Order: sequence, then C-alpha cells, then structure tokens
Amino acid sequence: MKRSVSDYPLAGRRALVRVDFNVPLDGGRVADDTRIRAALPTIQYLIGQGCPVVLASHLGRPKGQVVEGLRMAPVAARLSELLGRPVASTADCVGPEAEAAAAALAPGAVLLLENLRFHAEETANDPAFAAQLAALGDVFVNDAFGTAHRAHASTEGVAHLLPAVAGLLMMRELSMLGKLLSDPARPFVVVLGGAKVSDKIGVIEKMLDTADAVLVGGAMCFAFFKAAGREVGTSKLDVEGLDAAGAIAGKARAGGCAFELPIDIVVAPAAEAGVSASVVPADAMPADQMGLDVGPATVAAFAARVRDAGTIFWNGPMGLFEVDEFAAGTRALGEAIAASGAVTVVGGGDTVSAVRRFGLEDGIAHVSTGGGASMEFIEGKTLPGVAALLEEE
Repeated sequence: MKRSVSDYPLAGRRALVRVDFNVPLDGGRVADDTRIRAALPTIQYLIGQGCPVVLASHLGRPKGQVVEGLRMAPVAARLSELLGRPVASTADCVGPEAEAAAAALAPGAVLLLENLRFHAEETANDPAFAAQLAALGDVFVNDAFGTAHRAHASTEGVAHLLPAVAGLLMMRELSMLGKLLSDPARPFVVVLGGAKVSDKIGVIEKMLDTADAVLVGGAMCFAFFKAAGREVGTSKLDVEGLDAAGAIAGKARAGGCAFELPIDIVVAPAAEAGVSASVVPADAMPADQMGLDVGPATVAAFAARVRDAGTIFWNGPMGLFEVDEFAAGTRALGEAIAASGAVTVVGGGDTVSAVRRFGLEDGIAHVSTGGGASMEFIEGKTLPGVAALLEEE
C-alpha cells in the first residue's frame, strides 16, 4: 500500500497537490462540481495541518496552447464557495509569478495554479517542467486518481523530485478498487456496458478469471452477436472488437464464470427522441432497426444476478440512457444495483452520469473518479502516477 497524506509529517509544510478538476464548464461557470467536491477532504485535511496548499490540475484539452475558455478561474471561484475561504489563482502554473504566489501563502491558505496543459511539457513529462512544479512545494500529494494512468510531469515526474504521498481520495480509490481484485465478497458480479468491446478487452478477460458473473449490455453486446453470426441491424458496431468478442465468448464457455448477454433488445429506426421503439428477442433483430437499450427480460435476468451479489462492479450504461425512450434498461438495472446490499463500485464517466441522473448515489458504496484509470487498474496494469508514490512504511 502507498504512503498516505494522513500518516506523513506535514505540519506547516507547503503541499503541492495534484487534483483532478477537469470539470465541465457552462457559460463561464462550473456545470458539475463532483470532482471538486471529491477533493475537498484532502484539501481540508491539509488546511487543518497548517499547510499552505498549492493545487494543480488540467482542464480540457488545450494541447499545449493557452485557450481562454479553459482557464481555471471558474474552478477557483467554485472551490472558494465550497471551502468558504478565498482561493488565490495565478496566470500561469509555473514561472516567477507562480513561485512568488506559492512562497507568499500563509498556513492554511489555498492557491490554484493555471491550467497545466497550457504547456505541452506537461503531457510530455518534461523533466525541466516537472522541476518548475516541484519548486512550488515541499511535499507532493497526488489526489488525482483519474489521471494516475498517465505519466505526466504533474503526476509522475514531480513525484521523483519531492516526497510523494497519496491523498485521501487516491487512497480510497486504491482501497475500493483493490478489493475487487484481491478479496471481493461473493458472488462477485461485473456489469459492463458502453459502446466498444475493444476498449474493455483486458478488463473482460481479467474478470472472467476473477468474477462469478459478467453481464454485458450496451452497444458492445452487438460485437458478440455479430461474432456469433447474428443479425444486428443498423446497431452501433465495434468492428475492431469482433475478433476479440469471438475469443472472449470462447474463453467464457470454457471457464467457470457465467457470461450473460442480453436476451431482448429495444430497437428503433433511429437514435432519436420521439421515435417508435419496440422490444424484440436478441436473436431476431430486424435488419432495418438499431438496438438502443436492453429489454425488460434482460433487465429481469441481470437484476436477479445483482440481487444476490456480494460485490458489484458496474462500468457502462445498458443503452442510450440520455434519451428517455432508451433509458429504462440502465435505470432499472441501476436501481437493482443500488438496492442490492452488495459492496457496489461504479466507474466510468457515462455510468457516473447515469447514477446521478437516476438519483442512485445513496445506494453506491464507491463512485470512482477515474474512468480510464479505474479500468487499467482493474485490468492489472501499473499506473505511473501511483507507482511513483512512496510505499507505506
């Protein structure tokens, strides 16, 4: 296990904290502050330790250029509201102004640096850029699990230049996701959705060896149907994942993990609100229709699995839940997961959005802030931003 911010001598030391404030903006305001709220426990802990706090994050994909619409000012304003104290900001994340602002911070004061990705050196993990960041703190705290799978200057490079520990959110992510791999309460049921099999090959293969049941919905199911020679109509199809789907299905048949695909599908002529939708058996899809949700028989079968589960990992919606006509499958299965009594872990941006839309948060033990990071962790890959942190003594 990694060394935590809560068991490292911090009193009065200036903390450089990598947070994940990559939040959606709308009209110059933060549209969803979930990620900001997730970092509050670590920030408040550091304030309580009398640390001057320097926060660093990226926002959007400016690709090494200054993009006015991706400045951190709206994030600083929302963070100030949530903390109930002023949050200073800088016009750049490195350089003389940033260094002076960091050096002038009083104990318990908070500074948010400008967007890290205004510099191409950030994603290139440039050593000189990492050194400039390291000059802003005495200790490095990584609380940005969502970026831990990237070897960037602010996640991996700086961790070799300062004492580097995990923030409270990072520690919770590692603990909750780690239990899925090492000691899940059984039965362990994995629910996977979304569009592409090719994005989740490693996770599916890992879960076939680890879980008791893997339930597959969303558009990714059509790759498995097509690989088996079934009609999929005009459904969204991950062509690149067809070979993998066939291989996974074969592995599933030979193994001890139950592998379940939808038995009925909600189809429509187009992925639009107001269209006429119908339910058809999964092995009898019309050639001129597209699958946009799992049907009620599938929901019943999947819900029966999760109802008896000890642990559930859910990544990916069951259909196009953003459109009301195709939201029933994701909503009903999400409600079953939330009501299951199992240790429930949810990962992936679309899945988190569905959980929030349907008001399921109270029934979920852990909503992961890391999309790609959580999937790579579960797949068993090394996350550079985690590997660089100090080991627990």
